[in-house]
Amino acid sequence: MSERRARPASKNPVKSAWRRAVTPPPQPEPPKPAPAARTTASDSSDVASVVQAVLYRDGVRVSAPATLAETYRELRDQPSGMAWIGLARPTEAELLSLAAEFDLHPLAVEDAMEAHQRPKLERYGETLFVVLRAARYLDAPEEVDFGELHVFVGADFVITVRHGAAPDLSAVRQRMEETPELLKLGPEAVLYAILDAVVDGYEPVVVGVQNDIDEIETEVFRGDPEVSRRIYELSREMVEFQRATRPLVGMLHGLMAGFSKYGTDEELQRYLRDVADHVTHTSERVDGFRQALTEILTVNTTLVTQQQNAEMRALAEAGFEQNEEIKKISSWAAILFAPTLVGTIYGMNFEHMPELGWTFGYPFAICLMGVVCVSLYVIFKRRDWL
Repeated sequence: MSERRARPASKNPVKSAWRRAVTPPPQPEPPKPAPAARTTASDSSDVASVVQAVLYRDGVRVSAPATLAETYRELRDQPSGMAWIGLARPTEAELLSLAAEFDLHPLAVEDAMEAHQRPKLERYGETLFVVLRAARYLDAPEEVDFGELHVFVGADFVITVRHGAAPDLSAVRQRMEETPELLKLGPEAVLYAILDAVVDGYEPVVVGVQNDIDEIETEVFRGDPEVSRRIYELSREMVEFQRATRPLVGMLHGLMAGFSKYGTDEELQRYLRDVADHVTHTSERVDGFRQALTEILTVNTTLVTQQQNAEMRALAEAGFEQNEEIKKISSWAAILFAPTLVGTIYGMNFEHMPELGWTFGYPFAICLMGVVCVSLYVIFKRRDWL
């Protein structure tokens, strides 16, 4: 998103307000203390279902009701107001209450209850239902964590239902409240700010994944035995990342197609196109990551196969050398066994052995041993056993 932030300041107050709202400050101020009537202080809380409910009029915060019932009542009393209700893992009763009050479609409510939805954009009458998949990179485990966000946008309300830690909508709310001229544009401006925040959240993930791929390439050529597992896990994360970014491209183009029909503010149109460009760029990067991981896995498989072949060749050579040594040992053992056999027979000292009284018995035995040994040596030598 650096290109958008690097543009010169515009003289258009609405354009400047949008830039201030969607661009995080370099050093964010600590969150303001919550009023006593609030249930929690920010949308990042996971303790209560109703994270924050705030009413706005002309871009300015009017009140922060503590319950949904109070929010309904105050919104009815202020026809020109807008309610922004943030929920985290709400109960079925809370969603049904919102559905009854704001006439939400049952199918959209069912999706918000069950979660685990693919990114999509659907319009039910005057209400727009958007499902987004946010992502954040966790440095410690070096993995990507995905969250799910459901957004209901009506004529005078915005309802966000968050499943997971990402995204941090409290920062979006704070930046919007700091630019009342932008918040004055109504629920549509809030939706675009949320879209921009989700897309901005993809950039650190892209950087983190790129670093992981660089590390994996080094580990592959280093011969790390655990690298295959890491490639597989990162590939699965990239599949999830693709499921989060690819549908978003079509969703944003669908919103742009309805600019004229729904009278979208001209400045919001420009910035939505900018968000669409960044989503397209991110989607292309993710596709590139998957392709790179596939190629790295192929290279790793080739290197592992080569290493295994080298090990098998070394084992075969060692086995061959061992067989040669065994042949030599066996040959000498056979040669030495021949005189031992002859000597053993003549050493039995039986009384009735004709050779015992023979004058040439001893020389004959010696010659027999020599002939047998020489014969065996010649045979083994011809067969390359010696």
